[in-house]
Formats: sequence, structure tokens, C-alpha cells
Amino acid sequence: MERNIYKKLDPSRCPSPSFVVDEDDLENNLKILDSVQKRTGAKILLAQKGFAMFYFYPLIRKYLKGVCASGLNEARLGYEEFGGEVHTYSPAFREEEFEEIARLSGHVVFNSFSQLEKFLPLLRKYNSSAEAGIRINPEHSETETALYDPCRPLSRLGVTAANFREELTERITGLHFHTLCEKNADSLERTIAAVEEKFGKYLGRMKWVNFGGGHHITRDDYDIDLLCRLITDFKNRYEVEVYLEPGEAVALNTGVLVSRVLDIVDNNGKIALLDVSAQTHMPDIIEMPYRPMIIGSGFKGEKKYSYILGGTSCLAGDIIGEYSFDSPLKPGDPLVFTDMAHYSMVKTTTFNGVPLPAIAACSSKKGIYKIIKEFGYKDFKGRLS
Repeated sequence: MERNIYKKLDPSRCPSPSFVVDEDDLENNLKILDSVQKRTGAKILLAQKGFAMFYFYPLIRKYLKGVCASGLNEARLGYEEFGGEVHTYSPAFREEEFEEIARLSGHVVFNSFSQLEKFLPLLRKYNSSAEAGIRINPEHSETETALYDPCRPLSRLGVTAANFREELTERITGLHFHTLCEKNADSLERTIAAVEEKFGKYLGRMKWVNFGGGHHITRDDYDIDLLCRLITDFKNRYEVEVYLEPGEAVALNTGVLVSRVLDIVDNNGKIALLDVSAQTHMPDIIEMPYRPMIIGSGFKGEKKYSYILGGTSCLAGDIIGEYSFDSPLKPGDPLVFTDMAHYSMVKTTTFNGVPLPAIAACSSKKGIYKIIKEFGYKDFKGRLS
């Protein structure tokens, strides 16, 4: 799929650093997701842990059915800014927050049966129409990086088959599983087989099953036909409603992080210091790890001039990666990192006092550019004491 923002964005119009999300690219992704809903009858929710730019919630709710939340703050954001269904799951709920979570949520998924027994009476008290579910762990890994694998050994996420309490199934209306991270539909196919093997006898008793996130549906090579067959077959076998909750697929390749070169130093090789930071602005570079793409760049040695790109924090390992360019870099040059709308934006920190990037929206087709929010000293100070 052609991405407007990679071809048409003028970085000279953007403050640096800034996240910029293109409305047209976002809507194209939403149309793909909606096509899955229309073909299968499944409901797709926005996973706010991946993308929570609520400026675009009015657009997103034209296509998706609601949001999923990982706790009180996301539940409140979804309830206030999105509307629609609010599904809330947490590895462990806090007693002092649960009343508000119950009032805000139409579905609450518990990570254990002990949490279900503790909080279900409160859910019934504060929101009698809310539905309760249990997260299950099929102990089937599809994710190579352990940090992002919910089914890795000793995982704290979800109930295993050995610990499933059949006598409590009458207290829930749904099951939730999540095994994927940036995966194609074949990974879901294997996961469903594992779920059916270990939890199949409970599926027909449910009203709904949530397939979780990690579905890379809007990626160019994603097998949408297989996804639709899997959903349809599952719905027909068990007569349940199916939910999916992608965050990354909603905003995949819709946004960039605009940066600029501050200085060039030499230590047995050229090192360019930027006004962005892997540690504070793109933490997945260190956690995943991965190498983000920069428009117009190549790998080390691929183009004539090679550089290590470093961030502005004092962390010695605040290194973005090695890149090459057709022309030598100089202070003031803009560099535009691709695919930065999801996860990077929601994970930013003010560690070391590094300023947060501004947030902006554009429409490449209409030639519109708008700064939504800029951050300053008060944002840094406000989270400290």
C-alpha cells in the first residue's frame, strides 16, 4: 500500500522533534480493518496501549467498535474520548480503582480466577450489565522475543489449562487469549489450534471470545482471506462473537518522527547526534531490539556516507543505529523516521529531562498540517515532586 506521509510530508513545516500522523493513511488502515468486520461479523477494538492519539478517535470510531484498555486511565480515556465498547483487562486490578473501572467498562477480563472471585461481586454491584471474562494462556509461543511473548515459560499472563477452574465458567461470558506480536494469520491459525486443544470444551459455553492483538492486518503481505476464514469457521463452530484488538495494525505506517541533526563527532567513525533519543522517544529500539527506517537512508556502507546515529540523553547506549546517506550530514539536516505512530508515541518518557516530541496531524491529500500539542518544562516537572 502506498503511504502518503512517506512521499508528501514536508519536514520543514514540522517542529523538531515531532510525531506526525497522516489522516489519510490512518483511514486507509481503518477501511481494511472494517472490511474484515464486514466479511466476518467480528468486532475490532482499538488497543490503546499501541495507539492512543485521541485527536483521531472521532475518525477511528467511524470504523471500529470500541477500545480495549489495560487499566483505569486507558478505560477512562476510551470512555470519554471514543465511546463505543470499552473492554478492560489488567494482570491484577487495584481495589481502590475497581469501582470506576466497573462503571466505565462493558467487558472486564480477569487474569486469574482469584481476581474473578474477588472483584466479580463489585462488578455486579457497580455495573450489573458488564460482562466478565477470563484470560487464558494456551502455552503456545509465536513470538521470538521473550519480552513480548505472553506465553513464554513462567508467564504471569493468563490461566493455563492446568489451572482452569471449570466450576466457575458459569460466572463468565467470555474468554480472551493473546499470543501474537506483529504476526500474520498463519500464527493465529496455529494459536487457535492450541486454544482448541487445551480449552475447546469451554468454548461452546461462552458468548464471546477475544483473539487479542498482534495481528498485523494492515501490512502489505498479511493474509486477510485466511484471517476471515479462521474467524468465520470459529464463529460457526462455537456460535460465539469474536473480538480482535489490534493497536499496531490501526496505525501501522501512518506516522513519522521528525528529527534533526545537532552535531557531528568523530570517534573512529562519524557519529551524528540528533534531537531525538532511542531511550526516551523510541524505546523499542533498545527493548526489541530493532532498527527503524529513515526516509532516504540506507544500511551502513550502502550509500556513500555512513554514520552512527545517537540520541540526546546521557545514557551511553542511547544509540539509534548505523545508517548511510547519499550526502554528508550536517547540523540542521532533517531526518524522518518511519512507522512511528504506534507504540513509540505512547512509550515516550522525560528521562534525563529530554523534551517530549510535539504531536501533529496532517492530511497529505488535502495539504493540511496541524500541531495538536507541544510539551515543555511543565510536563517534565509535573510528573516529579
